[in-house]
Amino acid sequence: MPLLAMALLGVMVAGLSVGAVAIPPSGVVAILAGELGVSTPWIYSEREALVLLQLRAPRVLAGVLTGAALALGGVLMQALFRNPLADPALIGVSSGAAMAASGFMVLGTTVPWLSALPSVWTLPAAAFLGGLTVTLVVTRIARMMGETRVEHLLLAGIAVNALAGAVIGLLMLIANDAQLREVAFWSFGSLGRADWPVVGVLALTALPMLVISLSIHARLNALLLGESEAAFLGVPVEALKRGLLAFTCIAVGAAVAFTGLIGFIGLVVPHLIRLIAGPDHRGLIPASALLGGALLTLADLFARTAAAPVELPIGLVTALLGAPFFLVLLVRDRRAEAIR
Repeated sequence: MPLLAMALLGVMVAGLSVGAVAIPPSGVVAILAGELGVSTPWIYSEREALVLLQLRAPRVLAGVLTGAALALGGVLMQALFRNPLADPALIGVSSGAAMAASGFMVLGTTVPWLSALPSVWTLPAAAFLGGLTVTLVVTRIARMMGETRVEHLLLAGIAVNALAGAVIGLLMLIANDAQLREVAFWSFGSLGRADWPVVGVLALTALPMLVISLSIHARLNALLLGESEAAFLGVPVEALKRGLLAFTCIAVGAAVAFTGLIGFIGLVVPHLIRLIAGPDHRGLIPASALLGGALLTLADLFARTAAAPVELPIGLVTALLGAPFFLVLLVRDRRAEAIR
């Protein structure tokens, strides 16, 4: 845990320092200390302070909070499905958000009162409501006779995800060139929309998710044994499953609404921590939050500097880096099973 905390701190400092306007670490410390009323011997310019406080600091914090939310969503979904390959997208929150956001970008201009609203907040609101609605539909389909069946939840999620993908495809067919580029860029994700109000919204969803997840770590450990076994141990299984779905939908839905689709963080991070430290959620939850925040912030740093002044979509970076890494993990697991 201390190593992960140090890694997160180092990545945050790098994210604040590196860019078109280079700010040395001493300048970063001086600017932040100056905001707290603490004087330091280091000198910085007004331009450096403006860039750090208004552009980079909100973006770095948004990356940390989004990465933590996605990783925690992966932890909760893997506990719910009792499968290390599960991620938040299985319940439809990401595809629902993408479908609603695409509909807003393509069809919103045809509705006069809707096109008059500022897209800075209406687009994230549409994406969040879309993710919430699809998750509620998936949960309702999977709920039979007062019980949420995990296998039905998985099948319903797959079907609804496919339907949302088809709707997005139809919207892209009728979109003009500008709308098509906007939908494509949003679908790959970006932290470029991050500002202090966005950071506040992300903090109000990600931080409670972390606290609540830590408070139920024993119940999550019991759920890994199976639903019947967890019920015998006194765990309110049905209420726990509903809570896991609600926490994941709200936190991940808010993150996706502001950043677009970012893959592999919710899948790879919990799996990697589980390989290193085991399945105990007491350590798995905070470690995944730290590593998720660090990895997404590092991916954003690479996305905005690798091809500067062009900014790469962050979801493209996580997919290019995460997919080969995950394949290596799978091959290693297969070899380990063959040796045993």
